[in-house]
Amino acid sequence: MSQGGAAARGAATSQDEGWAWMVLLAAVLLQGLTLGFPSCIGVFFTDLQHEFQASNSETSWFPSIMVAVLHGGGPLCSVLVKRFGCRFAVMLGGLLSGVGMVSSSFCKSISQLYLTAGLITGLGSCFSFQAGVTVLGYYFVRWRTLANAMASTGVSLGFTLWPLLSQYLLDEMGWRNTFLIFGGILLNCCVCGAIMRPVQLASGSPLQSPKPAEEPGKRAEGAQLSNGASSPHPELQQQTRRTACFQMLQKYLAFDIFCQNKGYQIYTIGVTWMMMGFALPHVYLVPYAIQNGVEERRAALLISIIGFINIFIRPLTGLLSGHRVFTGRRIYLFSLAVLLCGLSNFICVISAEFSVLIIYCVILSIAMSGIGALTFQVLMDVVEMDRFSSALGLFTILESITLLIGPPLTGLLVDITSDFHYVFYNSSFFLISAALFMGLSFFALEKKNKLKEASKVPLDNPSRYQYNEMPTEPQSESQSPPAVVYITSI
Repeated sequence: MSQGGAAARGAATSQDEGWAWMVLLAAVLLQGLTLGFPSCIGVFFTDLQHEFQASNSETSWFPSIMVAVLHGGGPLCSVLVKRFGCRFAVMLGGLLSGVGMVSSSFCKSISQLYLTAGLITGLGSCFSFQAGVTVLGYYFVRWRTLANAMASTGVSLGFTLWPLLSQYLLDEMGWRNTFLIFGGILLNCCVCGAIMRPVQLASGSPLQSPKPAEEPGKRAEGAQLSNGASSPHPELQQQTRRTACFQMLQKYLAFDIFCQNKGYQIYTIGVTWMMMGFALPHVYLVPYAIQNGVEERRAALLISIIGFINIFIRPLTGLLSGHRVFTGRRIYLFSLAVLLCGLSNFICVISAEFSVLIIYCVILSIAMSGIGALTFQVLMDVVEMDRFSSALGLFTILESITLLIGPPLTGLLVDITSDFHYVFYNSSFFLISAALFMGLSFFALEKKNKLKEASKVPLDNPSRYQYNEMPTEPQSESQSPPAVVYITSI
């Protein structure tokens, strides 16, 4: 079943008006249910440790797998959307998320949680979130930028509400019953998907997802059969399969851009390194506060404070970075936000008093707002827009690897030393070093470009060396939006 076929059977839907705003509301709810959900896992950290007699490292694998799959499943979601459409992908994701959390409530070991809550729920959240954002590109043309900005507020709402709800349910009925209820809540992603009916343009022709290109192997096979050959040569089959595989990797994972574009190379390495420390406070802040005598409800409130401030600061940061003063300089704003995020961790090292931790959460939230608002904007600046989708595929895969291994490695260090301060030392090290690497490297690259321009040395391929501002305006109404765009949020 393709999205275009479903659209032919559905009612005509206009873009930028009417039902489109219901779809936007569903997208806001989706982002709160999916991207906001991992923020509450720290609330259950101590209980899960006691239940399964697990170490910090073993327990932290559970949220790490969930977040890594949520961020790194973009290419798989892309294939699913191309084949079945956005509506199907969102509803399948909601079903997987719900089943994963319901199954988690019956787990007998921490390793079973890795599969149920980590892999199944993480993959379901990925499908629902990314397909839900993609469908906004079909429903909105004129107001697409506004729609995406409004949809992103769902993440902050999720960060605010999930920890508070989690702590309340945990106190009332324990973690197993809470996970069971979470399964039912996440099934609401299916309701959001049902709202996202396929678009039919005003002209009456349904807006279809482009069909996947025919595999080169099949074309070669058909040509050979038409020439009278009974079956293709085995070596030819193997060669065409290799070609098809290479083209698939080229389409979804842009290794050629990574090798040729210095700006993309620096930025991808920097963000990948940054992710080793970025998620650590989200995982360990609540257990750190509880260990230092903060009451459990107040400890859960710390994560909600981060989310609440994000609701207001993230849109302001996006508007500020769009000012012409920062044209070509957004990478330095991003590096500054990462540096502030790293430096803020030293506040937790100084004191674990609740009032001090509130100050830490306020500063951390401001820095996180800058990182979240600028991450993909900077990527659009350093990569040509016609290759953005594939560049983002490689970008999210690499960052998901470090998101996966960062918390467990730090948990192992805490197990060895019995000192939670190493969580914040580690986070500061990765964030500060990444900020300095990106800022100084882009400064050197920009200086090198100016020297080349001054000497008027012709360049065979300027995109290899230049950090250029790429156009990011929405497409005109005569153009169809991209069928699939990998979008993640930090």
